[in-house]
Amino acid sequence: MTAVALPALAQDAAPVDPPANEIGFILNTFMFLVTGFLVMWMGAGFSMLEAGLVRSKNVTMQSLKNIALFAIAAIMYYLIGYNLMYPGDGWSINGVLGAFSTTSLEPVGVGADSVDLTYASVGSDFFFQLMFCATTASIVSGTLAERIKLWPFLIFTVILTGFIYPIQASWKWGGGFLDADFGFLDFAGSTVVHSVGGWAALAGALILGPRIGKYKDGKVQAMPGSNLTLATLGTFILWLGWFGFNGGSQLYMNTVGNVADISRIFANTNTAAAGGAIAALILTQILYKKPDLTMVLNGALAGLVSITAEPLTPSLGAATIIGAIGGIIVVLLVPMLDKLKIDDVVGAIPVHLGAGIWGTLAVPITNPDGTFYGQIVSIIIVGIFVFVVSAIIWFILKAVMGIRAPAEDEMMGLDKAELGMEAYPEFVN
Repeated sequence: MTAVALPALAQDAAPVDPPANEIGFILNTFMFLVTGFLVMWMGAGFSMLEAGLVRSKNVTMQSLKNIALFAIAAIMYYLIGYNLMYPGDGWSINGVLGAFSTTSLEPVGVGADSVDLTYASVGSDFFFQLMFCATTASIVSGTLAERIKLWPFLIFTVILTGFIYPIQASWKWGGGFLDADFGFLDFAGSTVVHSVGGWAALAGALILGPRIGKYKDGKVQAMPGSNLTLATLGTFILWLGWFGFNGGSQLYMNTVGNVADISRIFANTNTAAAGGAIAALILTQILYKKPDLTMVLNGALAGLVSITAEPLTPSLGAATIIGAIGGIIVVLLVPMLDKLKIDDVVGAIPVHLGAGIWGTLAVPITNPDGTFYGQIVSIIIVGIFVFVVSAIIWFILKAVMGIRAPAEDEMMGLDKAELGMEAYPEFVN
């Protein structure tokens, strides 16, 4: 039988060796795509974590919120967020307010003479940065679970992902005034991403109020989650995704030094999570005479948040300690919030805000380019901006359409009341 030659399809095209001056661009672009995939997978982690930590009558609602917020972030970041965050020379107010325009990608089949060969493709950079935006919204979702109505939450997500997050992120990562005037350092977003989500969640929790029965007769009433197996799975997924979160923030994979730094970031990220988990494990044993799985899970996440501001310069030992302190912060902050009657269903405020502040403050300990003054001022500026603007939006939503589910809906569970479907229809709550 004689073989018949067929025309080559796109995926079967003959290999072509790229010119040496294009290899860096190719590797940087590839890094953004792969690490972006990892960060996108964190959406599954947040979904599973929240689904496991809420009661079974609210699992479907949390799942819906998480996929909806990701889709909203993708569209809002394309329509306005990306150029608002990275305006280049097109600032509307120099160093403060970015450009108002939609995202444009390179044309199909673009040539090397039409791109910046020292960086990466616009599409890969946009894709990677979008994942950080979506992560910020995921943080808010868990805190306000079990009593917030769906549509007010989604409207807030539109504003958070389209405006609040990109504006403050431009002040650092877009070359804005925090970067230029204060030398603010935040490698992958302990403040820019995690504290921002925490501040927005805190504002919402204060205005929304606690769940019915959470604080009764002067005591905190336990409301156990539906599935700690799912919560554990979610934590491992987030741990995995964080390698993309921090590693991709190196931004370049075009030299031996950059590749070695990425591997160093991976190692430090991993050991910080381990430090946070072990610290929470030991501290809960000491305080409560029994280890607390939910605290250990959040301890690992707090370790990850803590190292995110500077995952490159610490040694493995220092990274472990930074993460461990994050784990301790979570264990101490969770009961403190309960004393203040601030109901955070999944512990997102201690993890992302508490550990985010700590991680940002810890940067100058290992990075001599950082200053405590620059870090503290930047934390305060971002915190005030995000908290105040978020509170205003929450108040407006409360006045216009209400943000809290009726008491009978909350008692029934938002799955049946708002969605008419249950995650576990065969079981009784």
